[in-house]
Amino acid sequence: MTFTLTVHDRIADIGREAWDPCASPTGDPFVSFDFLHACEASLSAAPRQGWSPRHLALRDESQTVLGVMPLYLKGNSQGEYVFDHSWADAYERAGGRYYPKLLGAVPFTPATGTRFLSHPNADHATVREALLQGALTLVERLGVSSLHVNFPTRDDWTAMAQGGLLPRQDMQFVWRNNGYRTFDDFLAALSSNRRKTIRRERRDALAGLDIRVLTGTEIEEAHWDAFFAFYMDTGSRKWGRPYLTRDFFTRVGATMSDRIALVMAFRDDTPIAGALNFIGRDALYGRQWGALEDVPFLHFELCYYQAIDFAIARGLSRVEAGAQGEHKIARGYLPSPVYSAHFIADPALREPVARYLDGEGPAVEAEIAALTEAQSPYRNG
Repeated sequence: MTFTLTVHDRIADIGREAWDPCASPTGDPFVSFDFLHACEASLSAAPRQGWSPRHLALRDESQTVLGVMPLYLKGNSQGEYVFDHSWADAYERAGGRYYPKLLGAVPFTPATGTRFLSHPNADHATVREALLQGALTLVERLGVSSLHVNFPTRDDWTAMAQGGLLPRQDMQFVWRNNGYRTFDDFLAALSSNRRKTIRRERRDALAGLDIRVLTGTEIEEAHWDAFFAFYMDTGSRKWGRPYLTRDFFTRVGATMSDRIALVMAFRDDTPIAGALNFIGRDALYGRQWGALEDVPFLHFELCYYQAIDFAIARGLSRVEAGAQGEHKIARGYLPSPVYSAHFIADPALREPVARYLDGEGPAVEAEIAALTEAQSPYRNG
């Protein structure tokens, strides 16, 4: 079969009708047309922010789209959550030019999912190979330093490593639903001290507040106005200027509200804090949070405990709470591996990075095992 591979600087040029038949089978909200288009159209992931789309579309002889890949020409390493700043610094000190680079990822979203989206009537391995080779060819044609594929599935990661990309591991903290019917069932699986602590944290956080979990048509523009204020305040205090524009939230609210769980805390009907979650087929993904009042344990309640409650009620198998944060372990979120894969064109950089990753991988695995053994809150592990 003859394939045609095209490069697009707007996801709109591929279109929802072609993109989503490849993305929808994954059940992943972040690779959907609506999410990625909202990132672009809201100017959150835009060239001036260092994100220039170079999405790939793979077509057969009849011009049917068999696969797509979210791909960006990056002018920096911001908003990626896989940190290669030291590689860039070393290469540029040696006289190389690290940026721009190519990135296969979802903007601002450290959630695991396939980066090679294949139509259900196509063979995934064949589509993956064609898209990967297309991305590598684009590295050569553009003359850029590298290709990075962030947060792929383990199967895709393994295939890329077998294809010569450098494999990298990191960890995140994931809550897993072991058949719990209620939040109390989850608490019963914990040690006595952790049960008491979580109950106290929830009691203190909820004192005087009304907590609402909004989804679908329950979410109104006024809620997004409030949430954006929380998001900007927290982002400005901790990370500098936040990535997402106000328009992004209106767009996902208009097109993805049934895949959103917006947890809001109200004091006397005035919203004071919120946490944004996206609903996948079998997972809840915690993303942004913010607050205008400093309420003890409210972050834990909105981001972790409400997410667990929601996942149990929906029968979801896990909650992925995003990057970083060993404090999540005490709340039932255990360390789990996440992956990335890297092609670096210049051997002068590739070889030292490969040596570094050879040591980093076993260290991450050892840290996951040590943290689980030493800090797990569960009675049986």
